[in-house]
Amino acid sequence: MAGDERLRLFCGLRLGDRTLDRLVPWQAEHLRGGRIVPRANLHVTLAFLGSRPVGDVERIAAALRAAASAGSGIRLRVRGYRETRSVGMLTFDDEGGRGGELAERLFGLLEERGVYRREARRWLPHVTVLRFRERPRLDPPLPNLGAVGPSDAAVYSSVLRSAGAQYEVLESIALNR
Repeated sequence: MAGDERLRLFCGLRLGDRTLDRLVPWQAEHLRGGRIVPRANLHVTLAFLGSRPVGDVERIAAALRAAASAGSGIRLRVRGYRETRSVGMLTFDDEGGRGGELAERLFGLLEERGVYRREARRWLPHVTVLRFRERPRLDPPLPNLGAVGPSDAAVYSSVLRSAGAQYEVLESIALNR
């Protein structure tokens, strides 16, 4: 890709197979009225960067590498199910605040590089599990995921398609466990 091409980018925490193996059957059993987010797209968003020049990818990855170097001991626990105008999500408690600390470090590093503007609201750890046009107003039982420790962090590219967004991991970064 040329440096002037644009990509829709975000940084996120990837979920391990154990978590995904529990989450995917829960989606199939309890979520109706929309499009279930596929297994490959399930993640915890850290920062949505939007449309960025492809030349920014390395600066974004460097910021995520620096933030993730101190990202040990992240443990998330399902708190609830919530719907917005277009998505259903599982929200999580950030036990010990380690996920929030990583997110705050990342926000600062991305801002220093001029590729991100921090949102006014606090970071909310969540996994989008359903997308819809009309809110289905679901009240599903919560999945039993136990303590969720992300497998790694990643810079993603999101390509919008008629069947839904397709995510590609551009760079994966190990978290100190």
